[in-house]
Amino acid sequence: MPRDHDPRTIALAVDTIKGLAIDAVEKANSGHPGTPMGLADIAFELYARYLRHDPRDPAWIGRDRFVLSCGHASMLLYSMLHLSGYDVSLGDIESFRQWGSKTPGHPEHGLTPGVETTTGPLGQGVGNAVGMALALKLKEARFGEPYAGARVFCLASDGDLMEGVSGEASSIAGHLALDNLVLLYDDNHITIEGDTNLAYSEDACKRYEAYGWFSQFVDDGHDHAKIRAAVDRALAEKGRPSFIRVRTHIGHGAPTKHDTKEAHGEPLGKDETAATKKAMGWDPGRTFYVPDAVYGLFKERAAELAAERADWQTRYEAWRAAHGELASGLDAFEKRAVPADIYKQLLAGLPAKDDATRNLMGALEQVVAKAVPSLIGGSADLAGSTKTLIKDVASVGPGKFTGRNMHFGIREHGMGAVCNGMALSGGIIPFGATFLIFSDYMRASVRLSALMEQQCLWVYTHDSVLLGEDGPTHQSIEQLWSLRLIPHLYVVRPADALECAAAWAMALARKAGPTAFALTRQKVPTIARDPGFDPDDAMRGAYVAQDAAGGKPDAVIVATGSEVHLAVGAKAKLEGEGKKIRVVSAPCLEAFAEQEPAYRDRVLPPGVPRASIEAGRTPPWMSIVGTSGLAIGLDHFGASAPDKVLAQKFGLTVDAVTERLRAWMGRS
Repeated sequence: MPRDHDPRTIALAVDTIKGLAIDAVEKANSGHPGTPMGLADIAFELYARYLRHDPRDPAWIGRDRFVLSCGHASMLLYSMLHLSGYDVSLGDIESFRQWGSKTPGHPEHGLTPGVETTTGPLGQGVGNAVGMALALKLKEARFGEPYAGARVFCLASDGDLMEGVSGEASSIAGHLALDNLVLLYDDNHITIEGDTNLAYSEDACKRYEAYGWFSQFVDDGHDHAKIRAAVDRALAEKGRPSFIRVRTHIGHGAPTKHDTKEAHGEPLGKDETAATKKAMGWDPGRTFYVPDAVYGLFKERAAELAAERADWQTRYEAWRAAHGELASGLDAFEKRAVPADIYKQLLAGLPAKDDATRNLMGALEQVVAKAVPSLIGGSADLAGSTKTLIKDVASVGPGKFTGRNMHFGIREHGMGAVCNGMALSGGIIPFGATFLIFSDYMRASVRLSALMEQQCLWVYTHDSVLLGEDGPTHQSIEQLWSLRLIPHLYVVRPADALECAAAWAMALARKAGPTAFALTRQKVPTIARDPGFDPDDAMRGAYVAQDAAGGKPDAVIVATGSEVHLAVGAKAKLEGEGKKIRVVSAPCLEAFAEQEPAYRDRVLPPGVPRASIEAGRTPPWMSIVGTSGLAIGLDHFGASAPDKVLAQKFGLTVDAVTERLRAWMGRS
């Protein structure tokens, strides 16, 4: 148990945390000083008393996790990491928000040691914290001792609670009874526009009680005894997560900006900074100051933490010695190990019939699930439609964490953020599934998975107007290119079973990046490829499926997914008329862009006219086919009708495509 510190030293440490935040924001002339000032007392208690972590090994698997969901208060986190002994120097603090620094405006995972997740869009951190708590439960259920007792602490703001993603994720946490999660709500009554009563008047404690959380209210978030008592009660509570609403004051200690909206997103200013330091009993002219007594306090805490880590290490080594096979399983799990021959396994297990790619991917998922224990996930109440249920394994539920099938409910926002938290916890390859149209609901989470380079799998079915009768509200038009615009995200739209196998293999090989699958509801035919075709080429993002008969092609048709068979049909008709056509299937444009130039030129020869076929927006395709090329697709919303009727009406048949290609080639 952490020792009790002298109240005067605690007060000095809190003032130091405030001072570092004030000085960093002031020097940068940019940032948010008020929230770090208001949360300094709570952050001190968490880091000096409760949080179990190892600054020498930020990735220690047995650690507690701390998530600052209100990422605008980043200087609070950077101050705590510096004082706690992480590789965040005083010089890094002084370089706050500057080019090349470890201390960006919002915390970024992978950049700053000790930062568990990238928090910027409000509410996402709450969802990540839920995912982390869930992941710890999943791993403890599988391996036991190494993860036993690990907890997640999250600090959230008014903005975090107002954003819908946090509500969805919190509802999931309450349903799953994640009693290893403590969420502290910074109830400071201030947002950018002013007092929160302008737009926010609900009782957050009652809301979280309704979610199934243990809820408390602390009327003074600057009273350390009250903070400790509430956290102690939260940690003692079993069977449900804990929510603590803490009344704080933004800009706490600033003579004129205490409790003002100006303290939220503006530097205090020279005069207010001097007055604040004077009120603290500090030299107003001294900046980035850390008293020796404060460093000493945190060195004492580091020694306590080192002893806790050593004790854990002893237990861990004894556990490994007693459970050799399980320990090997843990090692493979944490590495997200995938068999080297997974693509061969998938090719060997290809479904033999023509089918919807959602069905083909679902069948191949069973092969992946048997070979890769790290694969855990589910859908937003759409498992029957997305075909993502892992067979012969249990579902995850309250107190039931050995399973692999998640039921996220109708909560795409929360599903995305929770999956990111699961991935960030290590070991798990999470997947979340819904219709492609609803990728819009979870776009912020998908973007963050790409920004954080996390191996999340986003499974999207019903990928075009050809889903049919559900109509334009459910029919994707712009979503494919909307996702492709996200840097570092692979978007894979397979044409048949072979490309589905390639899609799985590509995604499993991407340890440092997410992959989105776009899959059909309707059946698609198996593509006949040229003799000598190398299946490995499908892993390269685009390849020649059928080459031109008789030499250099007159034109290249690039198609994806359910439109590849249209290109093949058009090729047959046009070559019957004496034209030489190459068909290129491009399941993943991002992977193709990463290939060496020589390969790209072999597939898409420079100077040869190009056309594209995809049942979605066409303008972005012009960057591939060129200004003289032809992009066949859909630049309007769909309609409610059977898929074959829609194909006829919207020109997505072999005859219609052939006619457009014939006319284009006649002009070129």
